[in-house]
Amino acid sequence: MLTAVFSLSGALVFGAADFLGGLAAKRVSALLATAVAALSGFVLLVALLPVLGGEWNAHDVLWGAISGAIGCVGIGLLYACLAIGPMSILSPTTAVVSAIVPVVWGLVVAGERFEAIGYWGLGLALVAVLLVGFVPERGAVRPSLRGILMAVGSGAAIGGFYIAIDQTSDESGIVPLLLNRGVNAVIMFAAVGAVAAVVALRARGRARGRARGRVGAGAPHGAAREASAALEDPRMPRADRSALVAGIRLAVACGVVDAVANALLLFGIRAGDLSVASVLGAMYPAGTILLAALVLRERIAPVQWAGLVLALAAAAMLAVA
Repeated sequence: MLTAVFSLSGALVFGAADFLGGLAAKRVSALLATAVAALSGFVLLVALLPVLGGEWNAHDVLWGAISGAIGCVGIGLLYACLAIGPMSILSPTTAVVSAIVPVVWGLVVAGERFEAIGYWGLGLALVAVLLVGFVPERGAVRPSLRGILMAVGSGAAIGGFYIAIDQTSDESGIVPLLLNRGVNAVIMFAAVGAVAAVVALRARGRARGRARGRVGAGAPHGAAREASAALEDPRMPRADRSALVAGIRLAVACGVVDAVANALLLFGIRAGDLSVASVLGAMYPAGTILLAALVLRERIAPVQWAGLVLALAAAAMLAVA
């Protein structure tokens, strides 16, 4: 019962985090938003550590760090495949695979067993994940092989996160999540720095090329230097600064909510079976679409309503099992 409650609650909170992250990514780059979210989640978990507690040992620290690295792979592939599209196919594909991988691990490797209603609940939950994540697109084209492979890889990595975090002991508390967020933040900020360096080098090269072109055309050397300096001026318009600040604030909120979701899912895994926690945790698109409907007035498709109903039914069946 607790597994179903924690996992489904965590999925809904995860959806809220994705919603905030999506808003943040519209104002700053998705990479920067993810990095800031990871850092704010890390700070929150550090603050909560004295309250929630947790024992430190090499085994749990290692698996927490591994889960953070795997999570970065999952997020990176998710953004990449959604950029390729169509989202209406690749998004639910990622969610379903992220549920199937831990289910197979739990049933085959860990030896988890259920009553008959439990297996029916798992199957129904997988169908619900597919329906909830389906976003109808007008004129959507067939996904490319590259997009499908990225979606499957993203789902497998997210499922790998569940498996990795399941290897930690109950006594570790939120220590594995602390390592998860810390490793995630380090990797994402390193990626942000690398991208910024490449962009800066390209911009510098273009500026020098334009300056040389103007000098060659007879423009005064001083004018060329002024043009180059203007291109390299780090200052930004006030509108851009306000968008940056708004994006950072949303990313911080995303990280806080995401850390709470991770904690709920961790509690769900430890309260019961990995297969149940992971398949219910894959319902995270439900939180996103509900918030989008309430805040942005976006329409929820009938197929998604059907998925939400099936998700509740599946959760009830798994709770009984």
